[in-house]
Amino acid sequence: MPRKSFEHITLKKTDFKNQHSDYTTREHEDFIAGIAPNLRGSNATMYITKPWVIIQNASFSSAEENNAFYRKNVEAGLKELFVAFDLATQNGYDSDHERAQSDVGKAGVAIDSVEDMKVLFDTIPLDEISISLPMNKTILPILAFYIVAAEEQGFELHQLSGTFQNDVLKEITSRNTDNYTPSPSMKIIADIFEYTKNKMPKFNAISISDDHLQEAGATAEIELAYMLAEGLEHIKKNIETGISMDRIAPKLSFFWAIGMDHFTEIAKLRAARMLWAKIVNQFNPKDQKSLALKIHCQTSSWSLTAQDPFNNVARTTIEAMAAVFGGTESLHINTFDEAIASPTDFSAQLALNTQLFLQQETQITKTVDPWAGSFHLEKLTEEIAHNAWTLNKEIEDLGGMTKAIEKGIPQVRIEEAAVKKQARIDSGKDLIVGVNSYPLKHEDSLPIKNDNNEALRKTQIERLHFLKANRNTLEVQKSLENITNSAKSGNENLLEQAVIAARERATLGEISDALAIVFGRH
Repeated sequence: MPRKSFEHITLKKTDFKNQHSDYTTREHEDFIAGIAPNLRGSNATMYITKPWVIIQNASFSSAEENNAFYRKNVEAGLKELFVAFDLATQNGYDSDHERAQSDVGKAGVAIDSVEDMKVLFDTIPLDEISISLPMNKTILPILAFYIVAAEEQGFELHQLSGTFQNDVLKEITSRNTDNYTPSPSMKIIADIFEYTKNKMPKFNAISISDDHLQEAGATAEIELAYMLAEGLEHIKKNIETGISMDRIAPKLSFFWAIGMDHFTEIAKLRAARMLWAKIVNQFNPKDQKSLALKIHCQTSSWSLTAQDPFNNVARTTIEAMAAVFGGTESLHINTFDEAIASPTDFSAQLALNTQLFLQQETQITKTVDPWAGSFHLEKLTEEIAHNAWTLNKEIEDLGGMTKAIEKGIPQVRIEEAAVKKQARIDSGKDLIVGVNSYPLKHEDSLPIKNDNNEALRKTQIERLHFLKANRNTLEVQKSLENITNSAKSGNENLLEQAVIAARERATLGEISDALAIVFGRH
């Protein structure tokens, strides 16, 4: 007898020879790529007509170094750039702040003002190149700097394309950090949606991110459940502001981490598309594109090892293949040396070439959903979907993701999973080659990139002093007061006010502090 799944879709009984199981599943032929629920892929032909977009990260410490990297890769044909920001920028501190002393230029580029942003994108054709800005806590000043830099370099806002990560809920859930508490953070996100919906139509206003969930120890089911719960939260918040369902959903992008559990990661992406279509469908969208989940993937940072690091080349390749088999629309491969230091030109080129090998030498792009019909993959897809839906319902019963985070429930679930994962590694049940399995007795030294933090910080401070000496102090102060007043009243668009402040050359730290007067710091 057919039975009903949690999606209210009839599941057909299928007999698998030599399988000692009464498992029942849908025939994979019942689903077509490009048609909701998009289990088999986001479009009908997938990579046959358009391979996934290749993205390469740049993690250099200065705007000048990053710009040189961008120019070289744009000339080589790269169409999307991913910007990594240093720790001081991520935390809302200017380079001259005492708390930023050891963080300037670490893990990414230092950006203190619109002048740094102009150097970062100097001569880059922003009307042709898509830009990914993975910033969460200080998205307002960073986005304002990007907008003003683009305008002053001669581009219209409607020409710009890319994605803002802007996932503050993830920051609180997996890293227990954010500049502000969940409620004001959601206000910031809503204002970004409002600003970009007409002025920047080619931009995805938010990329809901999974990478730190996985790094914190979340299982695939937890990742999937909480990512989709966050997506639902953003839909509801923006509908409350008067933005229609069909304006919100196509602007949401999901950023997935892909680890070493190969088949689970493939199933996770297939299940994600299916569940997202179910979530969005409850709002009765008129545009079928609203039901499609936009997927970007990055190979796992957690799986990279400092021990015997060349093993990471194989790890990232296996993870990249899982992302491709799962149907990602864009992909970023980590470099093998990122567990030790910032990428070198050599390691960055190797990561880029890995994607080129997969696209051009393997014939992977010649088929749609290549694992469709596999007993193991279809069964795993449905199991992950069921488990994730149960966790998702727990969040909804608590009143949504924001309230669940305030109660600490997602944090507890992730911590429980992390403890179990670490116990398996410590006991040897989960093996990591080169770490707790087949460790080398002797390792040759690896050439690494050494960033001169002190020299860069000195340069950044000199730029800040010059900036402040040559701006209109009264206009800067007025623009910052307007940001604070807007945060108090809730009546003005905070991004609009941040853009005004950026034009007056207010710094990242000043804009962050103006918001913190009202929102505090989390």
